[in-house]
Amino acid sequence: MTIMELVLRLAIAYVTLIILTRLMGRKEISQMTFFNFVSGISIGTIGASLAIDSTLSIRNGIISLIIWSAFTIILGILDIKFPNVRYTVEGQPRILIKKGKIMESELRKVRLDVDALNALLRKKYVFSLSDVDYAIFETDGTLSVMKKEVNQPLNKGDMNIQPTKPVFSLYTAVISDGKIKKDNLKKLNLEQQWVIQQLQAAGIPSISDVFYAEVQKDGTLYIDKKKDILR
Repeated sequence: MTIMELVLRLAIAYVTLIILTRLMGRKEISQMTFFNFVSGISIGTIGASLAIDSTLSIRNGIISLIIWSAFTIILGILDIKFPNVRYTVEGQPRILIKKGKIMESELRKVRLDVDALNALLRKKYVFSLSDVDYAIFETDGTLSVMKKEVNQPLNKGDMNIQPTKPVFSLYTAVISDGKIKKDNLKKLNLEQQWVIQQLQAAGIPSISDVFYAEVQKDGTLYIDKKKDILR
């Protein structure tokens, strides 16, 4: 391949990609869904082949780009007109937290664990699961969060200082999927027996009955029971 041919192929690939991307719309650029992500990668790969692969003729390269772009545009139109097509291709949003409770089955469906869920919440400036009323995992991989309404005003009883209750600077998980997180307990200078006592006070006989639990800033324990225990 000569330099002039390479420059020509690069120019054709560049212009063709610009035109086709404009036709496909901004949604393709933002890679909002799995389908858009795959489509964008595929078009980029075909464009790169058109630019530097001398075994691929310019004609065939342009035809490949046009056909793939046509598939994307047609599927995008079907996506808008027919919800069933949209759900099949893109999936549906998943409710991961409902009324303050973690939906374990939904977490498994989207292949997330509690640590990953907490990481997504922190990106929304939410540092405790107990602050969340609803959390929805969108089809583009982002998390939409609705926080719980502000608590009722404090009364005099709520304002009493309890010197025996530990106070911490951050919400910290101590149980995840029925297993104690010993490293976090050590960081908080707490014993496993303290966790067990808190669970027993809440009417929960075993750590294995808890899906998730975290120590709040005020020293209390937020508990999310396993689904089968709630029934």
